[in-house]
Amino acid sequence: MKKGSQMPTTNWDEIRTAYQVARSGTVSGAAEALGVHHATVIRHIDALESRIGVKLFQRHARGYTPTEAGRDLMAVGQATDDQISQLVSRIRGRGAEVTGELVVTTVSGLSALLVPLIAKFQGQHPGLTVRFLTDARVFRLEYGEAHVAIRAGSAPEEPDNVVQPLAVLHGHLCASPAYIERHGRPVNGDFSGHRFIGHASERTAAPFYRWLSDTVPDSAVVFRASDSEAREEAVVAGLGLGFVAASTRDRYPELIEVMEPLDAWAVRLWLVTHVDLHRTTKVQAFLSFLKEATRDWPK
Repeated sequence: MKKGSQMPTTNWDEIRTAYQVARSGTVSGAAEALGVHHATVIRHIDALESRIGVKLFQRHARGYTPTEAGRDLMAVGQATDDQISQLVSRIRGRGAEVTGELVVTTVSGLSALLVPLIAKFQGQHPGLTVRFLTDARVFRLEYGEAHVAIRAGSAPEEPDNVVQPLAVLHGHLCASPAYIERHGRPVNGDFSGHRFIGHASERTAAPFYRWLSDTVPDSAVVFRASDSEAREEAVVAGLGLGFVAASTRDRYPELIEVMEPLDAWAVRLWLVTHVDLHRTTKVQAFLSFLKEATRDWPK
């Protein structure tokens, strides 16, 4: 920096506007969230980019996509917004209340397990709005894309994240009565002549699908899907033997478990939060609730 030069000052309203644009991807979405005219949103973005001398968004026909600088600003905006909300609650004597928005992300295969728990938590805190995001990609907590991530597999290792064990889940190899009637039931782990439901991706990290790949020939896998619900529905429909979650097995009691779960099928679940948001009231309340709700699950 040249002698005598100063860092540009920023306006919180402009940062908050940019944060909302990054979250919604559109000017209209940000304007609705902030309760302002869309022209105000555009003016704030233009002023902020001009002041700091960096483009925060790529403009295109579908809306606004944050640049790397925009994603960094989104992380600051998320953390600051949460911390200000927490401060206001304390000033008003409502520090113990859980309000505002809570963004939770996980893989789609855990939805049936987690949504009932989230519904119960939200029932205890009616002032809370929940956004539940499921996607194959890993959401970036450091960019403020979520408050809490529930991840499956090996322990996440991203810097500045707080990682805590939640539970261990087991896949259950099941078949429908119709499938058993047509093809019989495997005996002593002999799967000769049997048909299977598999994952669409060969790169899946799920341990039971790695076991399946090592155990049966590709020709025995007659149906593949990237969506966990589609795979489980294929099992229910009798297309083949396949892995289902315990919640699905309980929902369809007619399903027949064809062998005891193996230790090799175990999937570890992890609670992941970013250090900047980990101590906020709503995040701590949600983490405590999940730990208590899953206390009797395997660890």
